[in-house]
Amino acid sequence: MREWISGRNPVYEVLRARRREVFRLRLAEGIQETGRLGEIIQLSAARKISLERVRRIQLDSLGEGHQGVALEASGYPYCALPDILELAEIRKEPPFILVLDTLQDPQNLGTLLRTAEAVGIHGVLLPLRRAATITPAVVHASSGASEHLLVVQVNLAQALSELKSEGVWVIGLEKRLEAQALHQARFEGALAVVVGNEGEGMRPLVRESCDLLVSLPMRGQVESLNAAVAGSVVLYFAFQRRMLQSNS
Repeated sequence: MREWISGRNPVYEVLRARRREVFRLRLAEGIQETGRLGEIIQLSAARKISLERVRRIQLDSLGEGHQGVALEASGYPYCALPDILELAEIRKEPPFILVLDTLQDPQNLGTLLRTAEAVGIHGVLLPLRRAATITPAVVHASSGASEHLLVVQVNLAQALSELKSEGVWVIGLEKRLEAQALHQARFEGALAVVVGNEGEGMRPLVRESCDLLVSLPMRGQVESLNAAVAGSVVLYFAFQRRMLQSNS
């Protein structure tokens, strides 16, 4: 399977990560080949990737916001759950995992992947079906951060059970009366953070797999934040807590 990745940062990160097979690079005719675009050209030349200069209209069909560049590459390289635990061990860090339960919107998925990469998540779990996957649109939305993450497609309830047997504490983000306020929860140590579907939250089996449910305390007039924003807040909060713990 081949796909087109468009946009300067996404293309650059695909090339820099070196996790995909790449086939050809297309640039818009007359575009200034400096800055990030110059770096893309250098990385492509080092890998002997075919370079084609084409009319901009030919890039328009390959993706929105292409910024004059598109790269033909193999499909996204998913991995396995043990790879995530192994990465945490290599880094000598307690596992820090993001679990996304049937998230539908590619923009939300891309935003959460970008946050996950920024805070040092060891891996991301996606369900096997009925959810957004790592498409070119998601790569674009994540600004290429997806290329530096380990992403697994699994049965989430089974995977959470396996993680719990490895000592991972599972926290789910929920808008429920029984959910604890974010600041009251423990985020140190081996941790998996679960973010549910945009409309319905977590499915029952996934919710039941959580050790704790947390909610975001709010003082504004709007009822709630969307999944991407709320999940990003929780991830960064957890990141801060974990940094304080590791430095103490």
